Amino acid sequence: MEKVDFFAHETAVIDEGCTIGEGARIWHFSHIMKGCRIGRDCTIGQNVVVSPDVIIGNRVKIQNNVSVYTGVVCEDDVFLGPSCVFTNVINPRSAITRKHLYQSTYVEKGATIGANATIVCDCRIGTYAMVGAGAVVTKDVPPYALVVGNPARQIGWVSEYGHRLDFDDEGVAVCPESGKMYYLRDGKVHL
Repeated sequence: MEKVDFFAHETAVIDEGCTIGEGARIWHFSHIMKGCRIGRDCTIGQNVVVSPDVIIGNRVKIQNNVSVYTGVVCEDDVFLGPSCVFTNVINPRSAITRKHLYQSTYVEKGATIGANATIVCDCRIGTYAMVGAGAVVTKDVPPYALVVGNPARQIGWVSEYGHRLDFDDEGVAVCPESGKMYYLRDGKVHL
């Protein structure tokens, strides 16, 4: 492992062969496995597992008790809420090895996955999308979409600041925090 300036609690386990960016913080009882890449200024909470070959971008926050399994890629500024989990095999069985069947999950820039959510593999979570607490995602989530439930279904749109967007008759909405304007055209949100 290349030596860079990051913090790891004494109870954290960091395997050889992973890369951890400057300013990252890895807390109690977390396990960072070989071959994974963690970007700059990330926060890895307590009791987190980051499996081999996972890619984590810059400024990602992974809360306590999260399992990020092989095949997951998180772009910059992603938030993974407490106890959320990813899968990487569609039909797991204890007695059958299916490591050669791992499927990918891609979490795009700025997306949020709520507490206790489950992301079934082979899904893409779009830019700045928000997955509600406890949701079970079984298909792709569009950029800026708000999804909830089991199975997760879209109930609206959110801004980059995470506020619900209320589009007018012209398909225009304004984020109440940033003041940024959003446009809904052909079922997609644009800036």
